Amino acid sequence: MARLCPLFSGSTGNSYYIGSRSAGVLLDAGRSARQLEQALKRCEVDPLAIQGILITHEHSDHVSGVRVLAKKYKLPVFASQGTLMALESSLEGVERWVLEDRLELAGMEITPFPTPHDSAQSLGFRITTADHREFALATDLGEVTPCVREHLLGAEFVVVESNHDREMLRCGPYPYYLKRRILSGRGHLSNGDCAAFLPELVRAGARRILLAHLSRENNTPALAGETALGALAAAGCRPGTDFRLEVAAPDNPEGKTIIF
Repeated sequence: MARLCPLFSGSTGNSYYIGSRSAGVLLDAGRSARQLEQALKRCEVDPLAIQGILITHEHSDHVSGVRVLAKKYKLPVFASQGTLMALESSLEGVERWVLEDRLELAGMEITPFPTPHDSAQSLGFRITTADHREFALATDLGEVTPCVREHLLGAEFVVVESNHDREMLRCGPYPYYLKRRILSGRGHLSNGDCAAFLPELVRAGARRILLAHLSRENNTPALAGETALGALAAAGCRPGTDFRLEVAAPDNPEGKTIIF
């Protein structure tokens, strides 16, 4: 059965393992290699099961552990051409592949798609697991573009960004330029914008939704969850019957694994 291990999520680091106990891939590696190994151990996943590392984009909270982990376990790294160019000097000695089209890895079919973010060339991923389950991940996106919508709809399990509450951000301590960046179409998805999209996901077949990449300063898990559930309830979607909603923690101290 397919499993997702949300190792880390948020501004302090992002990484997910998806696959089976014996073979899978790492989506981002935004903590140190040691922290990633410890998180995998808590989830009862041997690092030797990892067949490759897929990178969404080059920001440090997504790549800080890539080089050490890839070199230690001789793992190939897959990312867009723009991301690999941005990381060229920091990935010296690492096997790198440009991810442009579908990729078969660890018994899964992986389809990248572009996401709107202020990075070189960011990606989301749609994955068909070895047991034919449909999974999709899209974080670090300023808006739900038609392309993002196309690749998320129909997935049974979706990890989607619910980064900030707009009022918390506007009234918070961030400087104006940073607030403007986050609120832009190439920034981060707000709770409200994420929630507005969720009923469409559920109607298209999403049965599990994981809200991810929450801001420590401009959001809370309770607020993100309440905003999402409110929009779903208003659309007539029933929790526990039509969908299951969870909020990703910054780390995973209990080794939570989601089987789907």
